[in-house]
Amino acid sequence: MENKADIGLIGLGVMGSNLALNIAEKGHRVAVFNRTTSRTDAFYGQAGSLRERIVPCHTIEALAEAIRPPRPVIVMVQAGQAVDGQIALLRSVLSARDIVVDAGNANFRDTMRRFAELKDSGLTFIGMGVSGGEEGARHGPSIMVGGTEESWRRVEDVLTAISAKYEGEPCAAWLGTDGAGHFVKTIHNGIEYADMQMIAEIYGMLRDGLGLSAKEIAPVFAGWNRGRLNSYLIEITATVLAADDPGTGSPVVDIILDRAGQKGTGKWSVIEAQTLGVPATAIEAAVAARVLSAMKGERTAAEAVFGVPATRLAGGRKALLADLELALFAGKIAAYAQGFAVMDAASKEFGWNLPLPTIAKIWRAGCIIRSQFLGRIAEAFGTSDSAANLLMAPAFVEMMKEAHPSLRRIVAQAVEAGLPVPALSSALAYFDSYRQGRGTSNLIQAQRDFFGAHGFERVDAEGAFHGPWGSGG
Repeated sequence: MENKADIGLIGLGVMGSNLALNIAEKGHRVAVFNRTTSRTDAFYGQAGSLRERIVPCHTIEALAEAIRPPRPVIVMVQAGQAVDGQIALLRSVLSARDIVVDAGNANFRDTMRRFAELKDSGLTFIGMGVSGGEEGARHGPSIMVGGTEESWRRVEDVLTAISAKYEGEPCAAWLGTDGAGHFVKTIHNGIEYADMQMIAEIYGMLRDGLGLSAKEIAPVFAGWNRGRLNSYLIEITATVLAADDPGTGSPVVDIILDRAGQKGTGKWSVIEAQTLGVPATAIEAAVAARVLSAMKGERTAAEAVFGVPATRLAGGRKALLADLELALFAGKIAAYAQGFAVMDAASKEFGWNLPLPTIAKIWRAGCIIRSQFLGRIAEAFGTSDSAANLLMAPAFVEMMKEAHPSLRRIVAQAVEAGLPVPALSSALAYFDSYRQGRGTSNLIQAQRDFFGAHGFERVDAEGAFHGPWGSGG
């Protein structure tokens, strides 16, 4: 028994290989299997001193035999049918209380389905969100677990060992049953989309509105990373902008085609926000911006027809840079507020009881959206009288009071100059709508009653009413 592995792993692509090496490096024995046996052999051959804690397996039966029961097996294959195929294979070799762990970017609804399908099989299922990319997988990701608490306890030692650490605290946690972990990872990615898009919009204003080169913009982001915007994405933005292409000597960013890819998690976060009835407009705008970026041919044709305004941004450079920093900060707060509001609604809808302070804490290191103010978010949601929305938490009220005037000025200047800022402007519109005690939906309700007799509520009486417009349209 002492030679048995603590955990198994299927799928030795880049992420799976790095995760397996991480497990072995942290002192845990891991059994590995890949459908292509040559990849298993190559991985084992290149593992160096870590080979003593790696058990290479050429068959699924050998993998099952190599793990200490109850046997957890991490599946690291492409989301979708490939996961279902691996589960079917594992069902033939695993026993009662063994655990299938899907660590891919799965749709949480698939995770809930798989959890239910395995419920009476004797096996159990974990949907595990992993953030941090290749580097995180190898040296410490943020890990978001959904499943039974019992199955979490079986893998807790391994997962907390391999996770990123923030001041010694593991960035791994059990968040709730069935799809909770994958849902939180989905919203993480939605916030990531918004954050990246807003950074790109600020870059566009510096490039096209101020005429700065990539080499001139890089130190701006590097400086911001030493202040309130300190985060992984700001840090790598500065690094990317400073890098030269070895072949041409030009800044790398200048020779990259302006067409962004996506794998679906951003879209899922928007769909779920809409389904739950929670506005996530900055995330929606970021997803739409990626879709629009893919329409390269149409955009080029439209530029030939309409032209591009040559307007430069107004004001002194120092004041403008200060406004850009605060505008990005305000937009970032709005995006996080929307993401956490979606998670809160999902927690109630699916009975997960998501621990919002814990989620903020496990995002403080390892994950792509790690930033200096996640600790403040954890504090904001960690009180007994925590606000319904992050924008109403006292610390964030003060931050937004300071920052939103800059966001307003930047969006106004961008609109005047013809510079697209869809995520920043959506964040501003969300903030303005959220803080307006009496909005304009009274007119929409009147219109709905006029053409569809849907009725409306009055400000001076209880009940449902209809207007005096006769038979309608």
